[in-house]
Amino acid sequence: MGGLIARRLGQAALVLWGALTIIFVVVRMVPGDPAALLLGPTATADQIAALSADLGYDDPMIVQYLKFLVDAVQLDFGTSNRLHVPAMAAALARLPATMTLAFSAMIVTLLVGFPLGVMAARRPKSLAGRAVSTISLAFQGMPQFWVGIMLVIVFSATLGVLPSSGFTTPQSLVMPAVALALPYIGWLTRSVRNSVMEELDQHYVRTARANGLPARRVFYGHVVRNTLIPVVTVVGLLLGVFIGSAVIVEQVFAWPGVGRVLVEAITYRDYAVVQAAVLVITALYVLMNLAVDLLYSFLDPRVRFGTS
Repeated sequence: MGGLIARRLGQAALVLWGALTIIFVVVRMVPGDPAALLLGPTATADQIAALSADLGYDDPMIVQYLKFLVDAVQLDFGTSNRLHVPAMAAALARLPATMTLAFSAMIVTLLVGFPLGVMAARRPKSLAGRAVSTISLAFQGMPQFWVGIMLVIVFSATLGVLPSSGFTTPQSLVMPAVALALPYIGWLTRSVRNSVMEELDQHYVRTARANGLPARRVFYGHVVRNTLIPVVTVVGLLLGVFIGSAVIVEQVFAWPGVGRVLVEAITYRDYAVVQAAVLVITALYVLMNLAVDLLYSFLDPRVRFGTS
């Protein structure tokens, strides 16, 4: 177990370094002078040059990068040029809203996708089973931004039963969570269906039936239980995906999360906040994957981490 954790932490460090290096280069390739954006259209060339020098943007790229790495190790990304607060603090302040949205979407996905997948696998040739398979495939093809816009049109603009933006009441969470979850409900449904059907072909199922165990007990007591291992993998990956893809939904619903502050920081060339937000999102994704690996040992004693 200790060896696995050490390897995973080493891999996590490499992933974080790669993500930060990529975003460091990408944001500086985007057209536009951050100093000019901060000072506005009335700024003179001398004022822009002075601010660029003060912020360190006129240093050679390699110098900026090395300084950035040294500061990043200390989780010091500097001060936001626009918000005038530490960049990491600006990103972490929005983290609770993003986590609330991601976990809510996960709950919706599990409550809907898992039962539908089990039902579709138990009676795959029935009308209900075929309908679930078709609908789940359709859900997978729905873009989250389109789902969000449709939900706003129907439930906010037309019916007026749900708020269209912000995070002020529990009702504000309903549409963003559904918009984020809907495409992945289809993914989870199909994953569970395929996993259950694979388990139904295993020898132990035929043996249990031959020994006279009721079909319902075999299905729910053994098959569905053994399906939890691949489902945990999907769930762990989905939670990381929800945290990352929340950027789109947060924009549609003006949700005050990390994704929204990231987009705003990119717009205003606020490099410090961009880098801090990317680190937060990447770290959460890596931690979700590590948690899934560790959870395997509790769900399946046959898993041997020392040889993985």
